[in-house]
Amino acid sequence: MISEVAVVVPARDEEASIGDTLRSILASLDVVGAAGLDAADTVVVVACDSCTDATADRARDVLGRRGVVIEDHWGSVGRARAAGAAAALATLAPRHPERCWLANTDADTTVPPDWLSLQLALADEGWAAALGIVRLAPTTLAGDDLARRFEDSYLSTVDGQHPHVHGANFGVHAQAYLAVGGWPHLAVSEDHALADRLAQGGWSIATAAHLVVTTSDRLVGRAPGGFADDLQALVDCA
Repeated sequence: MISEVAVVVPARDEEASIGDTLRSILASLDVVGAAGLDAADTVVVVACDSCTDATADRARDVLGRRGVVIEDHWGSVGRARAAGAAAALATLAPRHPERCWLANTDADTTVPPDWLSLQLALADEGWAAALGIVRLAPTTLAGDDLARRFEDSYLSTVDGQHPHVHGANFGVHAQAYLAVGGWPHLAVSEDHALADRLAQGGWSIATAAHLVVTTSDRLVGRAPGGFADDLQALVDCA
């Protein structure tokens, strides 16, 4: 039974979106809080990596006492996620890591109110990790057309399974996370690498198409070779 929940958000120059991201996370924490999870056993950690804008200040304003903002020059999303997870575990100081859940998303992403409750339900079923899917928030010039092409290219099965791995929608038991060495210190595909570590370690992974977040459709991302480049490839193929 999960009794502690942390949400980790890496960020690099995301002052325009971090407020919406964090407000959506806090709303999701409110749902699990209403279901009985003590607010003292939850934390949101924003790991600001080499930020040159007001991301950290805006994050602190929104989080108040409900979260922690850390800043450094990690130089990769893998290192930033790992630092955020370490700060979260240090804040919660879990005596029983198997009762602690680490949820992860991105600073250009919003989560629905049931995001955490759905993850905790999967944890209660015995899953060590939960991989959700993403939907696009049409904001670029490509707009709705890109969103439609993305949906058409995005694979899932009728039973709700899918082959996708997104750091923007990735939950994991702290026990499993620690057992496999945590987030690899990679500049790209750190999410796939952690999923591979968990699978190779024999930990059970739920691929749940009902676990959905909404992410930016920007075509220039923070990490070369990342999700934004995948979207650009869809535009180029149109």
